[in-house]
Amino acid sequence: MPTDVPETASAPGTDYAFDTGAADAVPQLHALEAFLDPITTGRLAAPLLAPGVRCWEVGAGGGSMARAMAAAVGPTGRVLATDLDLTHLRPAGNLDVRRHDVRREPPPGDGFDVIHARLVLLHLPERRRVLRTLAGALAPGGWLVVEEFDCTAPLRVLTAPSDDAAKLFAQVTDAMLSILQSHGADLAWAQDVHAELAAAGLVDVDTVSHAQSWAGGSLGISLYGTNSRQLEPELLDAGLSPGQLDAFRRLLRDPGFAAMSYQFVSSRGRRPGPVRR
Repeated sequence: MPTDVPETASAPGTDYAFDTGAADAVPQLHALEAFLDPITTGRLAAPLLAPGVRCWEVGAGGGSMARAMAAAVGPTGRVLATDLDLTHLRPAGNLDVRRHDVRREPPPGDGFDVIHARLVLLHLPERRRVLRTLAGALAPGGWLVVEEFDCTAPLRVLTAPSDDAAKLFAQVTDAMLSILQSHGADLAWAQDVHAELAAAGLVDVDTVSHAQSWAGGSLGISLYGTNSRQLEPELLDAGLSPGQLDAFRRLLRDPGFAAMSYQFVSSRGRRPGPVRR
């Protein structure tokens, strides 16, 4: 079984590739939320989220799911949203916000009824250890929900104005994945989460996956454009030209272009024991 990268590793590849405080992070987060929030909401629905439940949202990002969780658990419940960058997070009512490094700091409490981490662990070389830490912070009967993109299969182009356009899309998206890997991301991690939840002692483990087509000009496909702007310096260093990146972004606005999203994989498991309410 693969092992985590030792925490003493000093080589490049242990930092998150995207700057969540940058201007392009706002449309990036909006695109992700529009695609993923409906899926996540279904996975967190009752009996996971109910009045009085205590939750931890790990790597809360733009905070959309933390706010949705706070609304679901009501005034008798509590949601703690943590991240390294709190730019987009604000405490309100039963929603608390705290800066926290899930790799290096102990959990900000224990006995959580629901812990949710979306698009977080795949970027962390210590992902397996962190998952076990999260599982250990659950209350008896509590649920851990881990959601990731499976980026192992090439993105399938459905329609394109030319073969060259389809090749350009593949070239740029492949280069972006290589950059994520250079920062420590595991593009296949989503395939391992189910087994890791079971190995952590959780029960009732189940996994669902979702992918859909994104047409040129849609909010979903704009994610590839904002990603390319965030990673532009490294894409240029990798050999792509400014002209290629401009052509790539124009292609994403072409209504005659369509490609599949990555598979979004949602896995969850429950700590044995009676549910606390």
